[in-house]
Amino acid sequence: MKYAREGSLIDMVVALAAFPRTALPDRARRLAGLSLLDWMACGLAAVDEPLAIKLRRLIGDEAGRGVASVLGGRAAPARAAALVNGATSHALDYDDTHFAHIGHLSVGIYPAALAAGEERGATATQVVDAFLLGAESAIRIGLVLGSAHYNLGFHQTATAGAFGATVAAGRLYGLDEGQMRAALGLCATRASGLKSQFGTMGKPYNAGIAASNGVECAALAALGMSSADDGLMGVQGFVPTHSPKPDASAGLMPPPEEAFLFGDNKYKLHACCHGTHAMIEAIIGSEDLKGSDLGNVAGLEVRANPRWLRVCDLKTPRTGLEVKFSYAWLAGMAIRGDRTGDDGIYTNETASDTALADFAGKVTVTGDDRLSDMQAGLTVTLRDGTRLELAHDLDAVLPEQMLADKLRNKAEALLGTAGQTLWQRFEDLDGVTARDLGAFLGSRES
Repeated sequence: MKYAREGSLIDMVVALAAFPRTALPDRARRLAGLSLLDWMACGLAAVDEPLAIKLRRLIGDEAGRGVASVLGGRAAPARAAALVNGATSHALDYDDTHFAHIGHLSVGIYPAALAAGEERGATATQVVDAFLLGAESAIRIGLVLGSAHYNLGFHQTATAGAFGATVAAGRLYGLDEGQMRAALGLCATRASGLKSQFGTMGKPYNAGIAASNGVECAALAALGMSSADDGLMGVQGFVPTHSPKPDASAGLMPPPEEAFLFGDNKYKLHACCHGTHAMIEAIIGSEDLKGSDLGNVAGLEVRANPRWLRVCDLKTPRTGLEVKFSYAWLAGMAIRGDRTGDDGIYTNETASDTALADFAGKVTVTGDDRLSDMQAGLTVTLRDGTRLELAHDLDAVLPEQMLADKLRNKAEALLGTAGQTLWQRFEDLDGVTARDLGAFLGSRES
């Protein structure tokens, strides 16, 4: 399927939603399958998080027709299940990121795709295809919104991601072209999410909002609800009202197989904000630094893209959750060899660790707009005066089998034998249904 460069954004998204399965690029589909397993592992590992418990209580009090599985709970209406599963799977902040628009795709889109897929009796591969097209749509809408949208304070996971969730759910609900356009218009008046929530339960809630909005808007469009003809770029549409400097052509690149942007998706191997991962990798990749005594470091300068300074530069984290957004704390943890890939170490005790607090006073973080979102540069001064210059770029592509192995190890670290079972059952999705996936997610109730 071809797209004209002159086409409108909403026309392209509607066309993407109907993209034939046979034309989907194989590598992007394989990565989407890895994202499914990674998303499921992150969600299952977070079922006992306070946020997850509160949201299960919320939807339990509302009740409704149980057609979709809920992480750690009983089946619920599709929209409610998407809300809980989206927020729960982002609660550990251990899910994947696409840096082209700075958004977490899986946690906002897979919950919508799975809920709609269970409700409609879809296969697991249909869920993966719907996710992939929703993710591709979210990336392209996010590119149009641009960095100005993110820097203004909007959380792309919840804003652009809501449109991706709408595409995914709408595809599984079988919306026609007019209905899909209406669903996207409805999403334009629903999509929301602010970065001011970072470091609180409000951040993962943003992912749940995206997923829930996608299911709701697709379901309403299926019922015949009307909306603005062009809720994206039209007069007072989402883009002109939510970005002071949109780039109207950024998302309109024609997507032949080799140009699917989802292929650049990145996966977390440390259980903290993705903006800190390049710094952590630079530290643990240094034989001179990793495992060193914190007292042996006289000073550490971290250089990162300026946008991250508003996200993950908390100087004095008060909770384990806030530690995940603190360059200074995480630098100390990485240097002394803490297992930053183990979510269990991000506790309130870690936030009050006096050794880390003392080390944080040696850390300066500066913005450098010459660095991309995936790069970090470090200057380390040791107590004897030695200076180390370190750098890392997350854009380096891992071979697929190496990535799969790392994600399998991550699932096992999070879930133990359940992580092994997850990969054994669902690495090959032939013959698997959406309800099979949902049954596995809902198998642990609390």
